[in-house]
Amino acid sequence: MTKSALQIERAKYQPKVPAALKGNVKAVDGEYTQSVADQEDIKKLFPHTYGMPIITFEKGKESKPAAAVNVGVILSGGQAPGGHNVIAGLFDGIKAINKDSRLYGFILGPGGLIDHKYKELTADIIDEYRNTGGFDMIGSGRTKLETEEQFNKGLEILKKLDIKALVIIGGDDSNTNACILAEYYKSIDAGVQVIGCPKTIDGDLKNEQIETSFGFDTACKVYSEVIGNIQRDCNSAQKYWHFIKLMGRSASHIALECALQTHPNICIISEEAEALELTLDDVVNQIAKTVALRAEDDRNFGTVLIPEGLIEFIPAMKRLMAELNDFLAKNDAEFRIIKRSEQRKYIISKLTKDNSELYASLPDGVARQLTLDRDPHGNVQVSLIETEKLLAEMVATRLAEWKMDCKFNGKFAAQVHFFGYEGRCAAPSNYDADYCYSLGYTASCLIAAGKTGYMSSVRNTTAPADKWIAGGIPITMMMNMEKRHGCIKPVIQKALVKLNGAPFKEFVANREAWALSTDYVYPGPIQYFGPTEVCDQPTITLKLEQKEK
Repeated sequence: MTKSALQIERAKYQPKVPAALKGNVKAVDGEYTQSVADQEDIKKLFPHTYGMPIITFEKGKESKPAAAVNVGVILSGGQAPGGHNVIAGLFDGIKAINKDSRLYGFILGPGGLIDHKYKELTADIIDEYRNTGGFDMIGSGRTKLETEEQFNKGLEILKKLDIKALVIIGGDDSNTNACILAEYYKSIDAGVQVIGCPKTIDGDLKNEQIETSFGFDTACKVYSEVIGNIQRDCNSAQKYWHFIKLMGRSASHIALECALQTHPNICIISEEAEALELTLDDVVNQIAKTVALRAEDDRNFGTVLIPEGLIEFIPAMKRLMAELNDFLAKNDAEFRIIKRSEQRKYIISKLTKDNSELYASLPDGVARQLTLDRDPHGNVQVSLIETEKLLAEMVATRLAEWKMDCKFNGKFAAQVHFFGYEGRCAAPSNYDADYCYSLGYTASCLIAAGKTGYMSSVRNTTAPADKWIAGGIPITMMMNMEKRHGCIKPVIQKALVKLNGAPFKEFVANREAWALSTDYVYPGPIQYFGPTEVCDQPTITLKLEQKEK
């Protein structure tokens, strides 16, 4: 692998870790747990892994050398900065247990486990990827581990390689699968531990014990750099409104964090739109009013941040999409054989009255996008819906109407952007490099402690790294029952933006001023070398949340 000068220097970086992980480590049981909701249902589904205690690691006394252990690792779902450091921390951790321990990576995600595609990850390979972005060390995939046939097929290769523990690095769905797999292997006494690690740039996998999912910090810094660049251009040319859609299908954490970092004129928060029961028309009017007010001061420019999942948080749209999801899950084969020119009419004829009327009112392009291929859970792929373009066009139409009525005398020209993949494989920030390495090392400690069905947890991360708290929480603690593919299933509950939380309150306190002023912040690129105040800062979201506690 050819390396840039930055990669060469970056490879020398030694991640900072909690003091408890240096030397001998002992596991301390904390309070026993229950699921976040639907306790009886979750307990029945996970009788072997439910209700386990929270684990905290502390410095231990000198101990006898432990036996070598073979461990498997899987990168699951979309990429997030820092995944390679999780693997590096896991590797160093199991080698600290016993130098003869071995690590095997399954190729291209969970599918590699089922198809028995793997490679041993040696020190030479690990060293090539320390502190780098991406998941290209072993690749990732979105195969779901859901059936006993898959579990047993995976167990064949785990037994063949004498693997005693499997670490699944992924988001809420991947860790849900890890929880199900841990329960199954425990129920049949397979002798294989399963440990999860919290990954997703969306930031929606968190709770009291999981402060943040890895990759969120880096991705937000990457997006904020580019938003800042656009705002500098915006303020230079003073002739465009930039509509910027940001990743975050199920929660608006990225949009909120980027707003706190860059001070845009407008930022829509999906959770607020849902709470206020806003219509699409309401959102358009809000944006158009700000455009009109800025135009009164000859400021015919600005920036609008839009969460990827906004459309399905608008109550009427959410109801429409829920019915579409259920209908297409049951009638997909019939729908696919209908001529494309007739599909819109077919859908309109099959929906309930209110949803049929709403669907009929949508532009052809958006209506078409709502019926495109579903994701693995049977849901609309909202990233394919060009919300930024839809809003820009609808705002232009509204302003044209107001101009006819002499309610708007300014100019309006729009540029649209979608920042998504640009942030998923960036070289991890110092925060993510440290956090991810610590998560991987903590996973090795959970393995050494004989735990299964746990997620690696590192807390207190706004403090210096040596004061971070390493441990693990039972994955069942995060579970609830939700409807997927028309069926009620156990899944990890997504963490949405809290409208009574400190980050959102900070945003609300400033957004009116940001709307009318041009108080843009230009964060610039991620800094890897230099003073702590510049290089090691966590997200504003995390600092506000920790201060709130």
